[in-house]
Amino acid sequence: MGTVTTSDGVEIFYKDWGSGQPIVFSHGWPLSADDWDNQMMFFLSKGYRVIAHDRRGHGRSTQTGSGHDMDHYADDLAAVVEHLDLHDAIHIGHSTGGGEVVHYLARHGTGRAAKAALLCAVPPLMVRTDANPDGLPKEVFDDLQGQLAKNRSEFYRALPEGPFYGYNRPGATPSEAVIANWWRQGMMGGAKAHYDGIVAFSQTDFTEDLKQITIPVLVVHSEDDQIVPYVASGPKSAALLPNGVLKTYKDLPHGMPTTHADVVNADLLEFIQS
Repeated sequence: MGTVTTSDGVEIFYKDWGSGQPIVFSHGWPLSADDWDNQMMFFLSKGYRVIAHDRRGHGRSTQTGSGHDMDHYADDLAAVVEHLDLHDAIHIGHSTGGGEVVHYLARHGTGRAAKAALLCAVPPLMVRTDANPDGLPKEVFDDLQGQLAKNRSEFYRALPEGPFYGYNRPGATPSEAVIANWWRQGMMGGAKAHYDGIVAFSQTDFTEDLKQITIPVLVVHSEDDQIVPYVASGPKSAALLPNGVLKTYKDLPHGMPTTHADVVNADLLEFIQS
């Protein structure tokens, strides 16, 4: 574990375990590097070097009041990659982390990267516009900000108890430990970072970024994702990527890296080794 200080003075916390080809994980909103525990342990056991950082304002990184946008997220990821002098890296991003990966690769180039994987990720664009009629209305994201500002603790229980892990589906068996771990990670971060982050993940248009990325990219999404709708994301991202491959699940939740880690890890390993 260590930290790197960005050009604007923010300390970014990261974990760096093992040796071999590096796999760099970018977490979802409003979580932390801890959300990748299962994947990090799995790929560590397969001989990879695994790295995950806490996004600015999240987890153990500085709770700065500014810079909560995709440009800064991408630059912070670049700071970690350059600080550790990573080459031939595989970037894996979940949800907002998928947007971070896409923007990083487009903004900083793919010279240090070999492949990437986007899991239930926010690109190309989440919010509904005239050009993106399949997106969600802006009012949905305004409501998320309102709930966060009113009572973040209650809000951060309701999301994992319900749609994030699909625990609101008939026959689902909620895990109190998984729900509590989501809440723990969320409450470690800063309310301002998370509030601004909703705008960053919902209103950033990654269309042109996706077109620029020529390395192989695996796009993984579920048709039953209740957080990032499948119709506006996975298939569209895969179509925009010059070297993208789409893997579709039918009924897995948005939080599939946790609830179905065995399935996700196996598909990621197959892609990485192909």
